[in-house]
Amino acid sequence: MIKKTFLTICTISAITTVAAVAQELPTYSEVQTSLKKVVAEQNGGFGLNMWATIVDRDGVVKVVTFSGKDRGDQWPGSRAIAAQKANTANAFSLPGLALSTANLFSATQPGGSLFGLQFSNPVDTKVAYGGSSEKIGTKNDPMVGKKIGGVNVFGGGLALYTKKGKLIGALGVSGDSSCADHNIAWKLRSALKLDYVPAGVSSDKNDNIVYDITNGASAGGWGHPSCAEASTKIAQAFSTTYPTSTK
Repeated sequence: MIKKTFLTICTISAITTVAAVAQELPTYSEVQTSLKKVVAEQNGGFGLNMWATIVDRDGVVKVVTFSGKDRGDQWPGSRAIAAQKANTANAFSLPGLALSTANLFSATQPGGSLFGLQFSNPVDTKVAYGGSSEKIGTKNDPMVGKKIGGVNVFGGGLALYTKKGKLIGALGVSGDSSCADHNIAWKLRSALKLDYVPAGVSSDKNDNIVYDITNGASAGGWGHPSCAEASTKIAQAFSTTYPTSTK
């Protein structure tokens, strides 16, 4: 009887923990609504529509959505890339240190300290391309509930931290230049109030994109190429315009 009661308590506790994490992650509607608002702003890119994906701490896809009216209003290939970015930011961030996908660019180039990382966790193609096309980008997107995998090393993926400092997963966006993708992801995370970043490799001690590449080399080792002056200026102003939240 005692053993049965103990198992019951453990089961209830596990279910409660999973439910609590699910409640902390944003819903499909919250992500879609905020994404549409952010995409309508100036982000330094081409002004294109975007895909957005949310994964939990285990890398399971929870949300896939887009900013346009139809799934064809965004680059079809960017759906899988957005999911890759979310997986990457989650996979290589920790409770005490956030790394954006943009931070990984220089380190993963030939001769870099993390060269080869981008090949280490391949995308599950059955998850990426399986299921009904009609459900793509809806609440029942075929990716939802599955692990997509993949590693992406340019802008657009950010880890998600709650006000309590808990790392609960990550988001990824894709559909524009990689620099604009980062800017959109940054604003989207801010809108979702999941930007309580504990530490990072940027000069602001967070996971903002770093523009320190000169003659092909990053001064700090975490640099990302500049796509356009407009997107660079937007990101460099985030410490004032969209500062990460503090507890």
